[in-house]
Amino acid sequence: MKPAIPTSQRPAVAAGALPATIFLVQFLVALDVSLVNIALPDVQTDLGFGDAGLQWVVSAYLLTFAGFMLIGGRLGDLWGRRSVVLIGLSLFAAASVLGGFAWDPASLLIARGIQGLAGALLAPAALALVTTLPEGKSRSRAMGFWGAAGAGGGAVGVVLSGLLTDAFSWRAVMFVNLPIVVIALIATWLAVDVEAPRAVSPRLDVLGACLATAGVGVLVYAVTAAGEDGWGSTIALGGFAAAAVLLAAFVGVEARTDQPLMPLHLFRRRSIVGANVFGFMLAAGQLAAFYFASLYIQNVWGVSTKVAGFMFLPFCGFVVVGIVIATKMAASIGPRSTLAVLGLVGAAGLAGFSLMPAETAFWTGVLLPSVLGGIGIGGSMVVLGAAATSGVDAADAGVASGVLNASRQLGGTIGLAVLVTIAASATASSDAETAALAARGGYATGLAVGALFLVVGALAAYIIIPRNRK
Repeated sequence: MKPAIPTSQRPAVAAGALPATIFLVQFLVALDVSLVNIALPDVQTDLGFGDAGLQWVVSAYLLTFAGFMLIGGRLGDLWGRRSVVLIGLSLFAAASVLGGFAWDPASLLIARGIQGLAGALLAPAALALVTTLPEGKSRSRAMGFWGAAGAGGGAVGVVLSGLLTDAFSWRAVMFVNLPIVVIALIATWLAVDVEAPRAVSPRLDVLGACLATAGVGVLVYAVTAAGEDGWGSTIALGGFAAAAVLLAAFVGVEARTDQPLMPLHLFRRRSIVGANVFGFMLAAGQLAAFYFASLYIQNVWGVSTKVAGFMFLPFCGFVVVGIVIATKMAASIGPRSTLAVLGLVGAAGLAGFSLMPAETAFWTGVLLPSVLGGIGIGGSMVVLGAAATSGVDAADAGVASGVLNASRQLGGTIGLAVLVTIAASATASSDAETAALAARGGYATGLAVGALFLVVGALAAYIIIPRNRK
């Protein structure tokens, strides 16, 4: 009589369920970065937010998302991907319901903070699940799903934010997460095997977790405060100083502990370092495109919320084209050259957005930059994930994924705060005849500097990542 096959060794019930899980989980966390953006004016009117407090509807998500990312990645390594994904999805659903029924500013901010915490569990697990697949077509396809979800989720969030707010109310942007969560829960249950218990049960680096979470959280808070109160303000400078102390202490603890939250030996791999630098710059540029282009279309061109959302659809479509191109390029010339080339293509797209004319011009002002931006940014995401986890042991896959997601989250938060400050300065110094034309100059400046960020990322990837490493 043959012995029973352990649960951890049984094949997935549905062959397509694992890629679906990876896509849906990553899509969900990327979607909610931008899902509330166009709905913010309605949120302010309905719940009575002040001008200073409104930005925390976005920042509360970013703060907990970035702050708990490393611990989320390590928990996936310790508890198993299946358990962490199921917990994260359930938490995300509960927070979305709370946000949809929010009755005052505090209740909505709590919901957004819990969504960010759930995202910190989900995002590292999504990329770590890709590394469980064998090298070859199955892993390449799953990485393509991961890249499409990350690049397209932010763009789709802008589209849905406008459409749902216009058709229903701002509360719909919270409830729309629920069907995605339900499908993702079913896919996870079918596709992700229960992992076998380890011979030696590892322990969580509690001190490192506290220092990392506090350090990253304070850094994100300081950046947010800098964007609101100025980079030379007392609260911003104090926050940066505190973050530096906490993160330095974290590195010191990680260098001495036997089971670190973030193994420092990961950063001996040039591919991981190069991928994280590129990811930081890519996120800064991508968020700049969605943020400033959306404001430009509505405030300068005078386009309605619903139509402005539709204008981002071409970007989503060309993300898929970029993934196909990137897969073939990486197999031919390696991730180093692929990231460099596609990073420059994406930068050209952002530069194209910065040249949008004063009058509505969809074909040249939006479509052409979307072609270049979608191909460059979407394609880069696929290669980025592969480079950031190249050669990483299975036991460290979750934390390597967490590091990449933390780099991208910090890049988006810090980069956007810097660009908003630059854009505001350009607007204030403008001698344009109307407020709309003055704002146009600020938006264009923000997009141009965002393109420069992506150029720097492309050059860094080419210099740091080893030649032709696949």
